Amino acid sequence: MNRRAAAARIAPPRLSPVVLTGLSDQPSPDGGSALRRGERHDGVRYSRVSADGLELAEAVFAECAFEGVSFSDTQFRGASFRDCILSGLQAPVFRAARSTWREVEFHNPRLGSAELYEAGLQSVRIDGGKVDFLNLRGAKLSDVLVTDCIINELDLGGAAATRVKLEGCTVGSLDLAGAKLQDFDIRGTGFRRISGLGSLAGLAIDEYQLGLLAPLLAAHLGITVL
Repeated sequence: MNRRAAAARIAPPRLSPVVLTGLSDQPSPDGGSALRRGERHDGVRYSRVSADGLELAEAVFAECAFEGVSFSDTQFRGASFRDCILSGLQAPVFRAARSTWREVEFHNPRLGSAELYEAGLQSVRIDGGKVDFLNLRGAKLSDVLVTDCIINELDLGGAAATRVKLEGCTVGSLDLAGAKLQDFDIRGTGFRRISGLGSLAGLAIDEYQLGLLAPLLAAHLGITVL
């Protein structure tokens, strides 16, 4: 099989743009105080709001826009986001374990530690920005596209990922230990190291990346190169 035919077999993420209309504006600077644990929020635009440290576990956000919102140490455990756009999201610590994200776009997020372990991401786009540590251990990802993003450490240990693409990104450390991958495309993305070499099935790489991986694969398989 030639290279072009092989590339055609890699299914890309299936995504549609998130379009929001008729949003009501949440006033600032008191917008953060209107957010409550477990409550549902529909069709709201949050602009330049500080929600630092709030307890928002199990909250539901549908067709909402977040523009320049600060979520430092905000608790989103088990929260749900659907048909949402988050632009300029800022948080040294972003706590969203076991949260659900469906039809969501992130634009230029600036996150330190992003705790999304055991989360569900479906039809999610991340464009630009920087994340120091993206914890997706045990998460389920389908139809996810990450473009032009700097991720110092990406942990996908034990995750299940289908139709995921990293395009034009820079990744320092990528952990795939125990992950189950299908159509996981990292061609053109730079990385320094990959761990979990026994879980690379379903990964799509280019020839240059194969050269970077060769010494690691040889050591993993016990091959001596002389």
